[in-house]
Order: sequence, then C-alpha cells, then structure tokens
Amino acid sequence: MREKYDIVIIGTGPAGYAAGLYGARGALRTLILGKGMAGGQMAYTNQIDNYPGASVGVGGFDLADNMKRQAEYFGAEIRMTGASALDLSGREKIITLGDGTEVSAGSVVLAMGASPRLLGVPGEAALRGHGVSYCATCDGMFFRNKTVAVVGGGDTALEDALLLAKTSQKVYLIHRRDTFRATPLYVELAKQSEKIELVLSDTVDEICGEKSVTGVKLHSGRTLDCHGVFIAVGTVPNSKLVEGVVQCNDKGYVVTDETMKTSVDGVFAAGDIRQKPLRQVITAASDGAVAATSAGKYLLEQHLK
Repeated sequence: MREKYDIVIIGTGPAGYAAGLYGARGALRTLILGKGMAGGQMAYTNQIDNYPGASVGVGGFDLADNMKRQAEYFGAEIRMTGASALDLSGREKIITLGDGTEVSAGSVVLAMGASPRLLGVPGEAALRGHGVSYCATCDGMFFRNKTVAVVGGGDTALEDALLLAKTSQKVYLIHRRDTFRATPLYVELAKQSEKIELVLSDTVDEICGEKSVTGVKLHSGRTLDCHGVFIAVGTVPNSKLVEGVVQCNDKGYVVTDETMKTSVDGVFAAGDIRQKPLRQVITAASDGAVAATSAGKYLLEQHLK
C-alpha cells in the first residue's frame, strides 16, 4: 500500500521548505523530498544579508536548517531520498522515491530549483562561497571597495558588472567574444563606466587562491588580481524529471501562472525551477507559500466536487 499525502513537495531549498511550512500549517499531510545537500543553492552561501528578519550575516546552511526545523515543527515530514519518477496524469499523483518506494498525493509542488552553469575551471569549486559567486545581487556588497571580475556576455553579466561598479573599486568584465549579446544599452553603459574594464576575446583558465580568491588566470596568459569572481554564464533548471510532463519554456524552466499552477491540474511549481524575473531566497520562499496555498485550495475544490 502506498502512503498517501495531501501534498508532496520535491525540493529542499527555500521554496520547498516554505511550501512545506504552509502546507503542514494548513493541516495538510505534507511530505518534502530532498536529495543531496538540503538548502539548495542557499546552502553554498556563506553569508545572507538580504532575507528579511534573519540574523545579519546568517550562513546559508544555518538559514536552511532553520527553515527545515520550522517546517518539521508544524508537522511536515522530510525524506532525503529524492524522487526518481512521477506519474502526474491522474487525480492521484504517484511519486516514485529514490529508494524505489512509491507514495501518492492529491497535489505536487515542484521545487527542484536551478543550478548555475559552471565554468569548469580549476579553483571554481574549491573557492565557491570564498570569493566565487554566481549572484551579484546576493554577494556584491561583500566586495565594497575591492576589485572583482565578472565572467559572461549576456544581460545578466552586464547587469552584474554595472551593479558591482556602484560599490567595487574596479570591475573586470571578461567575455570570450569581442562583441556582446547583451542589450546594447547595458553594453554602452559598461563602456562608459570608469570602473569597468572590458577584457574581450579571452577566457578564464583558472581561479587563483587558497582560502579565498586572489585572482584569475586567463587563456591569453594574463593574470588579473581580484578579490571576487562573479560567474554569469547562465543557469540550468533542474527540470529533467518533468520534461514532457508539464509545460516548460525553451530554456527548460517550468511555466506557471501567478498562483504557481502549472499546465497539469494539481501540480504547482515554486522557486528557481520556474520562469521568473528574479531568483533570490526571498522570492523562492514567496513562491513556495503561494504554491502550497494554491495546492490547498485545489484539494478543497476536488473534495467538494
């Protein structure tokens, strides 16, 4: 016999934990499925200053643990088996866990998040959270009056460079081509900035430093001294599990409406996995709250039919 839940949430980042909190607190039998390190990308952030109400400088792992404990306090069950397969076609949703067991649910929240696209160079993994960042909005203020490098040539990279130029001493903008694919206005503003130096037709071969970033080695042989490296070469949604099952955009992000409803009845999506303009801890948590509330309303409507 499959265990039955009102709502199964796939993902243990801020979207998943917030959905679990709202689901359990709303008297729904709630299961949260995680895999790997709980907290999603948040767990890789040494210090979070822009989540309202959290202690200033709280670590991402600690904030994730607080979210987990809060969801569990209100009754959410958490299993770190992940999900290996989904059957979302019927009114009863069937979820196969990573250990091969199956559970059923009246509703599902997809909160698997997204992963930053990596450069894949030496030093990147070891110095992540110690000068290597994938979010200037999150971490830019830690590099006030310091020299940083931004890698990329799209809108996000140009936006990051312009944002960092407001507080950093100097910004190297490294792009593998001699022209940008970003919005022309962003490119012109970057060219006009006295703090931004364009490093074109070059790539990063290594990120240097032992305990923290000290610079980058370029393919040209040039070494740039810097305290931080912001990698902005795109993100990859963790949506493989639902490919061809729910509607996704051309980049693989799940499409939802403002209630977090997907193209499949009873299935909602929250956080970085969905199509959205801003990917932050606060927006992911907000999505999770909306998704669980919408799931509760959906289950009530099904009960009344």
